[in-house]
Amino acid sequence: MNLSEIGKLTEEEAREYIEKILWPNGPVCPHCGHQGAWAINGESHRDGLYKCTVKACRKPFTVTVGTVMESSHITIRQWVIAFHLMCSSKKGISALQLQRELGLGSYQSAWHLAHRIRLAMNEDPMLRLLSGTVEVDETYVGGKPRKGNTGVSDKPKLKRGRGSQKKVAVVALVERNGRAVSRPIERVDGKTLKGAIKEFVHKDSEIMTDEWPAYRAIGRDFTGGHWVVNHGSREFSREGVSTNTVESYFALLKRGIHGAFHHVSKVHLHRYCDEFSFRWNHRKTTDGERTVEAIKGSDGKRLMYKTIGAY
Repeated sequence: MNLSEIGKLTEEEAREYIEKILWPNGPVCPHCGHQGAWAINGESHRDGLYKCTVKACRKPFTVTVGTVMESSHITIRQWVIAFHLMCSSKKGISALQLQRELGLGSYQSAWHLAHRIRLAMNEDPMLRLLSGTVEVDETYVGGKPRKGNTGVSDKPKLKRGRGSQKKVAVVALVERNGRAVSRPIERVDGKTLKGAIKEFVHKDSEIMTDEWPAYRAIGRDFTGGHWVVNHGSREFSREGVSTNTVESYFALLKRGIHGAFHHVSKVHLHRYCDEFSFRWNHRKTTDGERTVEAIKGSDGKRLMYKTIGAY
């Protein structure tokens, strides 16, 4: 389903669309996990309400209960459109733009909605480790010093690349022609970088990095070994050895942050990484198929506004 078709959905049609995705075999009680329920109809009941048929449960529920959409004042139709917009925007879409597109009453509502969708996009990398040829690199995310009226920065000049004290480091691990995993990290030392590689990459893989010393000896833990491209000597590819794929991933991440979001808090950066990794991992599918996968990922996840900084 494309954006034009989604935009024409009524509230009831949007709810039925979500139900088909989350309940392909019929209603499932989010309280006890039992499949099967009675539809509760009547003027005094809201649309889409069901009641569990298990005698020990018998609790009412809707398709949004137990998902990132639970207890939201935003309509299901608006949720579906928001999912599609975030899944189809290659470099991301800002909360302010979501507010305008959806006609929401406040920026805070759009911001919270976007973070809940990013949580739905989170795919547990431990379910399937990266394999084959895996490229690894780090980058730094952060703003530039603002200029005063005189055109001269009133803040100290920020260092670029490794050694920056004002920016947040992000490590990315990307399969050749496959999936990506990215995470903010506190340090770019050997313990942290090697730990991430061992955690997310299958031991039968081969690792490709640049010449940063923190990666040294990582090949001992992988049957494919460790291959290095020396950027310091202006070497960018050598007989198939390169980090061009992971650098392409970072190009999208940075363009999104600078172009769409402008500023990303360190507290929430991991969710932006999840968003860009999700779109990368599903880049060979259509926007509609990507939207369906994100909605499937919303099940069993909650993100409350008052605790959003803790997750």
